[in-house]
Amino acid sequence: MLISHSIIPSLIIIIIGVIFSWPAIFLGGVGYFVHIMMDTLDWGTNVFGFHKSPVGPKILISSEELKNLSEILENYKPKFIFYDERYYKNKILMGMELIIFLLMVIFLVIYALDYILVVVLYFGLLAYHLICYLIFK
Repeated sequence: MLISHSIIPSLIIIIIGVIFSWPAIFLGGVGYFVHIMMDTLDWGTNVFGFHKSPVGPKILISSEELKNLSEILENYKPKFIFYDERYYKNKILMGMELIIFLLMVIFLVIYALDYILVVVLYFGLLAYHLICYLIFK
């Protein structure tokens, strides 16, 4: 529910990319925006940065679970496993992630080949996340 998971920072980055005619910044802002929109689908997010309740369909958690989230999380050590388990078992979200990743690579190659090492960083962070999930699962 932080301001960082609202559309405000992404719109600022997009505007900066347009003002300076810098495609890499513009596309980074678009990627950030897409990330926030994806987050509205899975858990809901603070879209506009000013409210405290998550906005979106929240397809990975029911309203009943959301009300009792503290109690549910007590069964998970560490607590992030609850979220990871739901996320990785959803084929629709995994498919969307794959499509977005492929688009990221294509746009990097077309518009910002100098930043292709971002893909290596992406895989490093993804590997770290998956290893933590598998260790604590």
